Amino acid sequence: MIPMQSMLALISWPGPFEMFVIAGIGLLIFGRRLPEVGRSIGKTIVEFKKGMREIEEMPADDQPAKKLPEKQDQG
Repeated sequence: MIPMQSMLALISWPGPFEMFVIAGIGLLIFGRRLPEVGRSIGKTIVEFKKGMREIEEMPADDQPAKKLPEKQDQG
């Protein structure tokens, strides 16, 4: 049986050449849709920032949260 450390030593982060090949394959597959994907990601980031701003601007409640009544054991 191969020890786990030996198996993990064989797996490493892709180097510059491998990253170039992966980017090339991605460009071939998604080339036509890249502008659409970029717009979608941009809109998502804008909506996320807008939501975060709204959360930060919400007034904090001065009242503490209500506690739920605790259940009593009947047994």
